[in-house]
Amino acid sequence: MSEQLDHVMAMWRSDDASAALGIELLDVGVDDGLGYARTRMTLTARQVNGHNLAHGGFIFALADSTFALACNAPGRPTVASGAEINFVTPGYLGDVLVADAHERTSYGRSGITDVTVRREADGEIVAEFRGRSRSLQS
Repeated sequence: MSEQLDHVMAMWRSDDASAALGIELLDVGVDDGLGYARTRMTLTARQVNGHNLAHGGFIFALADSTFALACNAPGRPTVASGAEINFVTPGYLGDVLVADAHERTSYGRSGITDVTVRREADGEIVAEFRGRSRSLQS
């Protein structure tokens, strides 16, 4: 990660919510003007629901944090304007989830970023997330 990413690294260091969930930054950068990021989180007992499956809110939070890194990597302060998630396969206590985010397009102050969340052990897709972003600057 280069010093050109100091802005996104400062944002990440200030993200107490992601830290409290145990989300670990693995990679972040810019490729051809579009941001990307990779994170990882191990599912804990506090992150499973009454069915003993990963609570969807925690999967969403992992994807959302990864989305934030990717859409902020190109350098303009950016926030979510909306997002949706599709849960594909359940996660279980102790699973390590890896999220990969890739900005698909950035136009004006708006952008679209896709995030795939996989179970690290077998590569199964746990969820697909699509975030819509809005730059705070023109």
